[in-house]
Amino acid sequence: MTKSSHSRAEMEKLAGLSPFELKSVFIRLAEGHHEDQQATSARLMLNAGRGNPNWIATGPREAFYALGHFSLAESRRVWTADNLGGMPAPRGVAERFAAFVKANPGLPGIDLLDRSVRLGVERFGFDPDAWVHELTDGIVGDNYPTPDRILTHVERVAREYLHEELFDGRPAGSELSLFATEGGTAAMCYVFDSLLANGVLRKGDRIALMVPIFTPYIEIPELDEYGFEVELISADLFVEAGVREWRYPTEQVAKLADPSIRLVCLVNPSNPPSLALSDRVRDQIAGIVRDANPNLVIVTDDVYGTFVDGFRTLAADLPRNTLLVYSYSKHYGATGWRLGLIGLHDDNVVDETIAALPDAERDRLRRRYGTLTLNPDDLRFIDRLVADSRRVALNHTAGLSLPQQVQLVLFSLFALQDEGKAYKAKVREIVRTRLDLLVEGAGMRIADDPRRAGYYIELDLLAEAERVYGKDFADHLERTYDPIDPLFRLAEQASVVLLNGGGFDGPKWSVRVSLANLDDLDYLKIGHHLHTVFAGYHDEWKAD
Repeated sequence: MTKSSHSRAEMEKLAGLSPFELKSVFIRLAEGHHEDQQATSARLMLNAGRGNPNWIATGPREAFYALGHFSLAESRRVWTADNLGGMPAPRGVAERFAAFVKANPGLPGIDLLDRSVRLGVERFGFDPDAWVHELTDGIVGDNYPTPDRILTHVERVAREYLHEELFDGRPAGSELSLFATEGGTAAMCYVFDSLLANGVLRKGDRIALMVPIFTPYIEIPELDEYGFEVELISADLFVEAGVREWRYPTEQVAKLADPSIRLVCLVNPSNPPSLALSDRVRDQIAGIVRDANPNLVIVTDDVYGTFVDGFRTLAADLPRNTLLVYSYSKHYGATGWRLGLIGLHDDNVVDETIAALPDAERDRLRRRYGTLTLNPDDLRFIDRLVADSRRVALNHTAGLSLPQQVQLVLFSLFALQDEGKAYKAKVREIVRTRLDLLVEGAGMRIADDPRRAGYYIELDLLAEAERVYGKDFADHLERTYDPIDPLFRLAEQASVVLLNGGGFDGPKWSVRVSLANLDDLDYLKIGHHLHTVFAGYHDEWKAD
């Protein structure tokens, strides 16, 4: 490939953008190249910059639509006038649902819906009418969410789903309370805001980030209202020269023993390296909390946990210290649904920290939440999150919309059944096949790791340059080119869009490839283009 049309100065300026904004620049370049090539080539733009999967879970969606048919029939049963219906009635609704299932055997999704409803009764002991009415009333969206934090039956099912998928079937002893949110991104915002509003964190506090990490975890602490001092815990171990392990050295994790660090955030499995924490690091963090920093608050974002066999969240090992963030978006191809959860065990250090605040701070919080309850001191942090999500004054309208909660619970029930387990195996196979094709095309070497989720891959191009062509060539690259130069070449000359790993606080010469959003063979092509880029740099070096 030839040199990029952009100067190094232009690249350095653009490198200050978030990788998700810089991606838009690459897309424009790739689209321009694609238009130039249309007359002579069938090449399409290959955008592996975003993690939106190109699959969806069809079964639980069909169950959702089948439930919609029943719910509208229930509405019309109560009141029918042209396009006007009534609110579904709870009494006898389970019996009417059973009759509807029997009368509509050919309705797509009806079998899975029926088994999911029966699973609620048989596995969770739900009262049939109360359970079916929660679903039936929820899907038509005719009421505000009540309880506002999460619907009663939905919480029990979602908790069991998390226990199976993220706790490896071995939950902690304390009850896990959940708050249903508008995706994982809303959960992140709510957590940061409420920790600050309740005096658990203060502006300027020291926090730690386990990097590389999803960029908003880097950018939110820099906002004026937070102004946190950030300590980076870097995954900078190598397996061998030129091959990164993307694991955390003991001395990096040991930084968390400093009690001045009030909070640590991590994505587990990581984004972009896509590796679940090792037992060594999990045990080290547990030891630090036990012996050196017992009030450390941990925010673990475990959206990719379902892609790792035997995954176990830090919330299972450190339930008192950990706020769990989860999203259904990636596993179920549901980014547009905006379905997330915040989990916090009832016995936790956040509530203890609030209870131990100075009198002046506690008086402030009593005034903040005093319109919600006569005993604001007893308001749990998980419920303060709900109130804060609507600026307290709108607490009575808080909560994830009911149709969203119905789809969330149907995804969860699907996962607890054989079809859901087969689906999980399939999506894991998809991303791992794509990873193999990418690495084959690029001719690169990556660490063999059984805890690799494979949803993304982060490739350190400078380390690869040293492995293949030697240190002199790697030094030449670093001296001569901007770290995002390869991304410009890929976009301009091959219509390939990737993200810069430096934007995730990874190595500046690394790139993130999403393995979720393109066809399998596209990753072989992207690998070939990466290989060609490196060959071009090597040719330029030899020609100098």
